[in-house]
Amino acid sequence: MEVKKLSISWQFLIVLVLILQILSALAFDPYRVLGVTRRASQADIKKAYKKLVRKWHPDKNKHPQAEDKFIEISKAYEILSHEEKRSEYDIYGQGRENQDHQKQQEHRFRQFPGNFYFEESFMHFPFGSEHQEPIDERHLLHFSYYVNKVVPDSFKRPYLIKITSDWCFTCIHIEPVWKEVVEELEGLGIGIGVVHAGYERRLARHLGAHSTPSIVGVINGKVSFFHNAVVPENLRQFVENLLPGNLVEKVTNKNYVQFLSGWQQENKPHVLLFDKMPVIPLPFKLTAFAHRDSFLFGYVYVGSRGAEEMTGQYNVNVYVPTILIFKEYINKPTDVIEAPHTKKEVIDDFISQNKYLLATRLTNQKLFQELCPVKRSHRQRKYCVILLIPEATKSSQAFEAFLSFAQANSQDTLRFMHIYSNRQPEFANAFLPDSETFRGKSAVSIFERRNMGGRVVYKTLEDPWTGSENDKFILLSYLEQLRKDSTLLSSEAVLPDLIDELAPIFLVRWFVTAFSYISDWLEDLYYNNWREMIPLLSLAFSALFVLFGTFIIQAFCDSNYDRESKNPDKKKAQETAEKTVSSFTRENTSKNPRKGFVEVTELTDVTYTSNLVRLRPGHMNVVLILSNSTKTSLLQKFALEVYMFTGSSCLHFSFLSLDKHREWLEYLLEFAQDAAPIPNQYDKHFLERDYTGYVLALNGHKKYFCLFKPQRAVEEEEALGASDADPSLPPGESRGQAGSLASKPIKGKLSKLSLWMERLLEGSLQRFYIPSWPELD
Repeated sequence: MEVKKLSISWQFLIVLVLILQILSALAFDPYRVLGVTRRASQADIKKAYKKLVRKWHPDKNKHPQAEDKFIEISKAYEILSHEEKRSEYDIYGQGRENQDHQKQQEHRFRQFPGNFYFEESFMHFPFGSEHQEPIDERHLLHFSYYVNKVVPDSFKRPYLIKITSDWCFTCIHIEPVWKEVVEELEGLGIGIGVVHAGYERRLARHLGAHSTPSIVGVINGKVSFFHNAVVPENLRQFVENLLPGNLVEKVTNKNYVQFLSGWQQENKPHVLLFDKMPVIPLPFKLTAFAHRDSFLFGYVYVGSRGAEEMTGQYNVNVYVPTILIFKEYINKPTDVIEAPHTKKEVIDDFISQNKYLLATRLTNQKLFQELCPVKRSHRQRKYCVILLIPEATKSSQAFEAFLSFAQANSQDTLRFMHIYSNRQPEFANAFLPDSETFRGKSAVSIFERRNMGGRVVYKTLEDPWTGSENDKFILLSYLEQLRKDSTLLSSEAVLPDLIDELAPIFLVRWFVTAFSYISDWLEDLYYNNWREMIPLLSLAFSALFVLFGTFIIQAFCDSNYDRESKNPDKKKAQETAEKTVSSFTRENTSKNPRKGFVEVTELTDVTYTSNLVRLRPGHMNVVLILSNSTKTSLLQKFALEVYMFTGSSCLHFSFLSLDKHREWLEYLLEFAQDAAPIPNQYDKHFLERDYTGYVLALNGHKKYFCLFKPQRAVEEEEALGASDADPSLPPGESRGQAGSLASKPIKGKLSKLSLWMERLLEGSLQRFYIPSWPELD
């Protein structure tokens, strides 16, 4: 009986647990979370989602439950934004959806190679974001936090980021390896981040992660993908490969003097690590990356040949890692620390305390503001002692004396520095009086900054700095007096900004930037998946298509040109056929001229008044002189030469028959005797003169004309003139010259007509005015 009661009680407990599970599953209502009805459209759901996301985003809402509420809103929108998931929820509810997902995932896993089988405890593995591991919750990233915090911080330390999502079985598989690596790398100072692709889709797309899981590294704002097997060794090597390769220089007994003497050119302290590991440790590389702007780092392997010389000189314990910091003096380190198990924070503080040289050279405005901050309060007051020295005398006694004085009087309230007066003349002249005393010599000044605008109060030593004991005593007395009375700094000045002496030239910066972009592009080209490669491949194929298309078209054009050039007679006949009807009489002006033809009317007594005498102001009539025998050939050439000018509505084209109106032409040419002299009545060559090919541009309103005389006519006039000038020439010789001229092609007379037309439109041709237009008989 007792056993029966016990079994009933257990059954009751099981039923109660099932009821509680069902109620908890049904408690999540996406419609209630988004505040929409079951009949809401996709636009209403999207609008409600955006409104709630803006309100409950963890970066904007500091409520303790803001993150949970934001995840709940994203989960609800994920269900309702997909019609299939929404319909399944409306029919079966959330419980049915989870069961379907579990069955689908089990089915997928059974299809994987390797015959994976899972026990019932597998179904209790945490899939959802509400059951994430504590290590992931601690490193969850949002987009605004990534942009405002992670990216700037990546210039000081690298970040390792994992992109995951719900129902990602591979994410579950790599989780133990990820936890092990995170615990190790986080202790070294490497930034860790986790992005949930389901809730931070924008950040996942920004990182370029199109699948989960993905692991990326971020350094100097650049994203690099991890492409190897997820094992601890590969992840450590991936992080180490993110770092630049020239962070730490290997130092031996042959180059350590040159390495430590580099402070003069680099203007930075040098850090040396002595260790018994043959390779440079990753923690030291990370430290070098964080402080690369202020230090130069070197590594000494104590097991190498010749290392005893350095370890003996600097009294280094070879059994523990030892860090030495050197400044201006290379014979003795400024500071030493032995770090067998020292935390990273202690090493960073040790290095930061030795950030500047004993007397740092001012090379840019940023360094000047760091060394000499503006006075905020009496406790934060810092006095700056600057040596203004010509660059050529830096290794002189004056600089060495100033350096030894800075080492002996180093205090928290004093900062020593020097500057090349020839490289920063405006800055140096602000401290020097207007006298010849300090020209080409060194000077020392004590000053204090009062505001960010460059205002300072200062006191310059009255005599040039030579480094003598007297100069040191005077400077020390001023500093002792300044502790008691700050009014010693009685002079004021406004300092200009310093010129950046170490800035690379434009070509070097351009080359470095271009090399960085090309290397990133090649890396993306080699590693990225096909989805990311589609735009690049599309662009490449488009360029190739245009290039080859151009070559093919050019090849066809060249072949057609070759065929035409092989058949000149056929081409000439075709051209003649196309240009034969190049003139139209006035009777055909009612028809529209076809393309490639010029409308040329004959100038007769019928068209004379309308085409010349009463021609509208601003209009001109270009008249070709021809004969019946040369009409066809000259009209063809005339049409070709003036075709490009037919677009002007102010030009009209006509031709005049020399056989009919020779007297009218000769009367007109009498007013242009300089251009075409008309012989008297006793000229024996009067009847032989040929005016075919002459062109007149007639302005009927202003009563002037311009004359085009073909080249053949000029040569003929010169030949005839030579015959008249020398009577001893036999008549046959002059006639032979005329005959040779007449043998030239008739079309050649108008070969330069297009150039004459251009000058006509420019208004640069000579104009011949007449009192009135003669009658055309």
